[in-house]
Amino acid sequence: MLAFFLGHTEIIVILIIALLLFGTRLPKVARSLGQGIKEFKGGLRDVKGEVDKAGDEAPPKPE
Repeated sequence: MLAFFLGHTEIIVILIIALLLFGTRLPKVARSLGQGIKEFKGGLRDVKGEVDKAGDEAPPKPE
């Protein structure tokens, strides 16, 4: 959504500054960010599975 407010020139300048700041570490940073997002999505999927599983169980009978 941020890209809608920035022009092409601003995005290129930001990318050049990021390249200068991070240099050779930029691929490692991007890789670890992607891995973190993948793990987060996996965690969400596990939680959703647990919620669905709990919803399928019969509610306890009142005494």
